[in-house]
Parts: sequence; structure tokens; C-alpha cells
Amino acid sequence: MRTVGVEEELLVVDPAGTPVPLGPEALEVASRRGEGETPEEHELGGDAEGSTGHLVPELKRQQLELGTAVCSELGQVDRQLRSWRGRADAAARAVGARVAALASSPVAVAPEPTPGRRYGRMEETFGLLARDQLTCGCHVHVSVADDEEGVAVLDRIRVWLPVLTALSANSPFWLGADSGYASYRSQEWSRWPSAGAAEPFGDAAGYHRLVEDLVATGTIVDAGQVYFDARLSRSWPTVEVRVADVALRVADAVTLAGLVRALVDTAAEEWRAGTAVPAVRAEVLRVAAWRAGRSGTSGDLVHPRTGRPAPAADVVGALLAHLGPALEATGDRQRVADGVAAVLDRGTGAELQRRVHRRTGDLAAVVRAAADLTLA
Repeated sequence: MRTVGVEEELLVVDPAGTPVPLGPEALEVASRRGEGETPEEHELGGDAEGSTGHLVPELKRQQLELGTAVCSELGQVDRQLRSWRGRADAAARAVGARVAALASSPVAVAPEPTPGRRYGRMEETFGLLARDQLTCGCHVHVSVADDEEGVAVLDRIRVWLPVLTALSANSPFWLGADSGYASYRSQEWSRWPSAGAAEPFGDAAGYHRLVEDLVATGTIVDAGQVYFDARLSRSWPTVEVRVADVALRVADAVTLAGLVRALVDTAAEEWRAGTAVPAVRAEVLRVAAWRAGRSGTSGDLVHPRTGRPAPAADVVGALLAHLGPALEATGDRQRVADGVAAVLDRGTGAELQRRVHRRTGDLAAVVRAAADLTLA
């Protein structure tokens, strides 16, 4: 059975519901407890893709990142996420704050850069793009045998990734205003020059050649800034899927992890069977990703098999049918199906945020509600 791990970026907020630049201070507390890295330690080579779980800095002082240990089943992912969200919140509370699993800040705030040479280079290179970038995603790592299998997987899962964006949408508000999107994080993130859908790589050599060519342009800071929707890990034998907003609820993050592992299993089986890579251009996938970020699961999505609009529930149903054998093989079929049904029934995090705002008229109340749900 393939292993899976999850990384989540969280906002650090004060009790009133405003993001506060206390992430580094919270991580100092976690570091003293042996649970995290300070910004200085992270700059000296800390790697977030560890095997035992972690708390580390992120681009902005109003953020921190957690990561689970390597897990073999979804129950472990659930327990790990609850544990590390709890540890992150305890560290934040020690400096007078909380954590909230929000993919963007509903309230207006001036993002403050985390100290460090690499983050400083990103601010200098990308200007306003980097200065504005206060977004929180969820990255799922799934093990692969080697880079050849990993690239075969990347080439085959790309058409389904916008569906994951729709299911995870949790960023309707952007710095004090309703963006009109379900996942505005996905729109903001797409501004990075190395982000988004890529053409099929063909093989591991083609993948690594493209990464080298991107770094050689002198535009991105390093290979870690190759922000493809899905990529090979630089340090571990995993495929990393990066399209999702951080989930309000742990249960939704676990559902996402199950879907991603099944996507990897299914794609690897197709590769071994000689199934051709879907002939879908990156331009079409970028449009599909935009559509998913715009409406989430409340409108039409671009169907991966037809390239035409279809109700989100139908497209999600096609994804579950595509993954059925893989989910059955890992024993995850019922759990993932129930998790997806829950999202479709009650709505995404974006829809919950908007419901709280309609009821209260207060964006800070949205943040407070999210902080409560983060640990629920």
C-alpha cells in the first residue's frame, strides 16, 4: 500500500479574528518543545518533507506550516492532522493567538514577510506578487517506486486535478472583500510564473530537464519554486499534489488524501498497462482550473473526459468511478465516498464561510468560526 502524508499551511490569528505576525514566535515555542523549526533553522536546510511530522515557517509571519508523519492508512492521516493542528494551536496560544485553517484572510491585513534569505530573495525578485501572497494550501504526498513511475503518474493525473480544487475550495474572501470565487487562493497562486498545469513530461529525464531549464532562466529562486500543480518531491520518493486549499475540517483533508492516493494508484496501473496519457492541452487544464476555483462545487466544472461543462456532482461522480478499483484495494472506498458526499451535501469551506458572513455581517466572525472548526 502506498504511503501518504499531508502538509497544511495555517493562518495565525488573534482571538478577535485578525491574522497576526506571530508565526515565528509560535514556532520558537514549538522548537523549545522539540516540535518545530525556527525561521533561522529552516533557512539552514530544514526540509518540510520529513517522516515524523513537523511545524515550520512559511512565507509570511501570519502563517505556519504543519506536516504529518508518513502514514499507511487514512485513519493515521486523521489522527496525525488532529495532533499537529492541536500542537500548532497550542504553540500559537502560548503567544496569545490561535490557528485557523483558512486558505486566504477574510479580513484586511498587511502580510509581513518571514525573516530569512530565501524569503527575502523571493520578495526582491517578485515584488508585489510575493508581498501580497498570504495564501494557505494543502499538499498531499504519495509514495512512488521511482521517478519514472512518478512522472508517469504526473502525466496521467493532471486532467483530474481541477476537481480537487473544486472540492477543497476554502477561500472566498480576499483581504476584506468577497472575491466572487470559491477558491481565490488558486487564482492568486496562479500568478507565479512557474505555477499551474504543465504539458506531459514523457519520462523522468524530460521532467528533470524542464526543471533545470526553468531554474536556468534565472527567474525563479530555486527548484523549490517550481510550482507545478503536481510535482516530484526533491527529497523523497513521492508525488506531491498541490492544487487544494487548506481544508477547514480535518475530515475533508483526509478525504482529499484518499482521493490523491487513489489517483496515484490508478495512474500507475494505467502506465503499467500501457494506457496512453490523456491528450489534453495545458491551456485547457488552466481553463478547467479557473472554472473550479470560480464556482467550486456549486456550478459546472469542465469534465476531464469530454472537455465540456457538466454539473459538479456529475464530474465528482466520474472521479469516484475512475478511482473505484484503487479505493476498493486500499479499503478506502466507503470512507472517501462518504467524505465526498458530505462536501457535496453541506458545501465546501467557501460556502460555510459565506453562510457565516451572511448571518453575522462580520468577516472577523468568519475567522473565529474557522478557528473553532480547525480543531473540531
